[in-house]
Amino acid sequence: MRARWVTEPRARPLRDPDLFRHILPSAATMVGICTTLIGLVKIIEARIGSSHVDEYGGLAAFLFLVSALASYLVIRLSSRGLVSAWCERIADLFFMVGLVTLTLISLLFAYEGI
Repeated sequence: MRARWVTEPRARPLRDPDLFRHILPSAATMVGICTTLIGLVKIIEARIGSSHVDEYGGLAAFLFLVSALASYLVIRLSSRGLVSAWCERIADLFFMVGLVTLTLISLLFAYEGI
């Protein structure tokens, strides 16, 4: 007879139960990075002319802010299972969209597309 652990697959959790604890400080840091980006662009706009990088950086900062707030709500509403899970999905989604947005801004700015 085979051992039980050989024949039965182990059940893996579908998601990281502490994901929101990683999103909150990371999203807050990314808001600061976007703010720094906006400030640096404002400084160099005098030399290179007007661009939309600061506006898009503001959009990315807003996405990260929504992610941080949703992650905070997960902590505050941890006793409410469905609401907490919904906030965690929102935090995760907005964080990923913010990262993609910031990456696209960087690529377009590097190649002087915006």
